[in-house]
Amino acid sequence: MKRREVLALSAATLAAPSVVRAQGTPGARSVLRFVPQADLALLDPVFNTALVTRNHAMMVYDQLYGLDENYEPRPQLVEGHVIEDGGRTWRITLREGPTFHDGTPIRAADAVASIARWSQADVLGQNIRAITDEMTAVSDRVLVIRLKKPFPFLAAALAKPSSFCPVMQERFARLPTSTQVTEIVGSGPFRWVPGERMAGSRAVYARFEGYVPRNEPASFLAGGKRAHLDRVEWHTLPDPSTAAAAMQQGEVDWWEQPTPDLLPLLRRNRNLRVEVKDKSGSMSMIRLNHLQPPFDNPAIRRAFLPGIKQADYMTAVLGEDRSLWNDRCGFFLPGSPLATEVGLEAMDGAPNFDRVKRNLEAAGYKGERVVFVVPTDNARLNTMSEIAGDMFRRSGVNLDYQTGDWGTIAGRVNNRGPLDQGGWSVWCNTIPGIIATSPATQSYLRGPGRAGTYGWPDLPKIEALRDRFMDAEDPAEQKRLAEAMQRQAFEDIPYLPTGGFTQPTAFRSDVTGMLNGFPIFHNIRRG
Repeated sequence: MKRREVLALSAATLAAPSVVRAQGTPGARSVLRFVPQADLALLDPVFNTALVTRNHAMMVYDQLYGLDENYEPRPQLVEGHVIEDGGRTWRITLREGPTFHDGTPIRAADAVASIARWSQADVLGQNIRAITDEMTAVSDRVLVIRLKKPFPFLAAALAKPSSFCPVMQERFARLPTSTQVTEIVGSGPFRWVPGERMAGSRAVYARFEGYVPRNEPASFLAGGKRAHLDRVEWHTLPDPSTAAAAMQQGEVDWWEQPTPDLLPLLRRNRNLRVEVKDKSGSMSMIRLNHLQPPFDNPAIRRAFLPGIKQADYMTAVLGEDRSLWNDRCGFFLPGSPLATEVGLEAMDGAPNFDRVKRNLEAAGYKGERVVFVVPTDNARLNTMSEIAGDMFRRSGVNLDYQTGDWGTIAGRVNNRGPLDQGGWSVWCNTIPGIIATSPATQSYLRGPGRAGTYGWPDLPKIEALRDRFMDAEDPAEQKRLAEAMQRQAFEDIPYLPTGGFTQPTAFRSDVTGMLNGFPIFHNIRRG
């Protein structure tokens, strides 16, 4: 089916009387039509940490703790906790009332199983798992976590908004992390409507009437998550011109990531608003697979630094408006307390591909095939990949540039195998800026090997520095250690940083109550 036909089908469906009636009429239903950054190919946020999967999961699952707009963790499904035994024991009590979408109560046993599953997959969770003596449900509402040593970051870890810990029913949380949960029975303010899913085209959510919000104002992922919309529809429109036309014609209500060339057009439409809602933005990278040659060699990874000009990537992603991007980006979010310019001199000046060639020769590159996997239906990643691909070619790399749809690429980067078994060498990626404010949560800087995030760097010096950071209490010492981590990162190259940016989003002027941050659907009203 062609994209234009999909759009026409979606518009016809949206106009059907059984789905939508005019706003303000008796019995009218409130519907929001959203264009995501990519199709929702994978549903389980523990199995896959793609941001589109994260955005979906934040609608249908809840967290034990949630970050507020100041990025402080606050109780969400938790009523409260008591820390005992010098910080080694956390006694956590769940609040009364919340249930799963099938009406069953949320129990401490569900929370324990959910933390246990998440902590196998997430690198920060693995740290918690390593220092946990025991985690038990002592009653339906109380769980106890006994640690080998104090870990004051526990609430923050359970509240983090990317690669997050969703509370699932115990029957799902008992599944191995290698098995995707596909039956979505969450406890969030919206429920998944599987019967209306159209792969590559549409995902549908309905308000969960049984949701019990906290009696507090909404604040990012904390506070009262009140769903005022009856229905949210995600419509996948990878062609930017089609998405822009749909916005102008009122066929969709919110476009997550407008391309820079279309922002002026959208801004001129008095029925639309264009704003930056995610103030912490994103950081972009060229992620290298450390398990496979040639990028198992740090000298070869390091060889490409003179070929990177971050402004080229940022201009391609968001145009000439420098207020939207930063081309002095290391491994921590620019402008955050631990950000530093240590090591950035390695990427100063115009790209020097001859120097990259000399570096590669000195590092021992022997023409090994490099498989670059590219999702062409994700405009941002596709654009960055074209620039990176040009760098590899001009540097003399034996490049195998393989394109596919987002669902195929998102699944493929899980593959740790060699290239002849479906493996990969490199891909472009973005991460939420909020996770890169601290070594505690900057998972892509980590180096725990196969236990880590896609690319699987084994970087013992970075890991040792991070361990010292986690034990440090003095802010000056934390700052010194963060600088040391970035200095070491420019030696080890967990990834090649290509900039930081804030992405404007476009939405209809009658959409109100939108919270700051990545796409969040609670608190939103129509009209």
